[in-house]
Amino acid sequence: MKTAKLLAITWLAAGLTGCATVSTTRSPGVDLQAAWALAPAVNNTETPQAGARLDSLTASLLRVHGVRNLSVYPAARSGDALFDQADRAAQEKAMAWAREQQARYVVAGSVDEWRYKVGLDGEPAAGITLSVTDLSTGQVIWSGSAARTGWSREAVSGVAQKVVNELLDQALVPAR
Repeated sequence: MKTAKLLAITWLAAGLTGCATVSTTRSPGVDLQAAWALAPAVNNTETPQAGARLDSLTASLLRVHGVRNLSVYPAARSGDALFDQADRAAQEKAMAWAREQQARYVVAGSVDEWRYKVGLDGEPAAGITLSVTDLSTGQVIWSGSAARTGWSREAVSGVAQKVVNELLDQALVPAR
């Protein structure tokens, strides 16, 4: 009987948090007071403008996590375009732009899943990768990917916000 209760409590706890997978490198520590830039996200999904949604969410959450000096790359996204125009080449242009802005760090990302799963419940699912490049060395100093599903009554953007928050919690460790 005790085993059945323990199993039920474990299952309930896992169910309340949703299914999530997070993999990151260890952050060497960053200067939150430095100049930061956000490159346009690559949309690897079939969901229109998922990259633009990730950009907006990431910019907001970077500020919430203490990044005050943030420049967002003025990506050439058309409101009429069904799919994002950002790709790896656009991210390289954004890196050059960030150097012109004298940014120390650039955050780049991609969206690998942004949808409601097909089925009776239609759970929201988001899969996102982020990386931080130190422009003083040109090296990627942190990278991570995370995926999460939520409950059928949750929005994809809410699930994505949890994913980005989890990633930024790992990336934005202040330098000592």
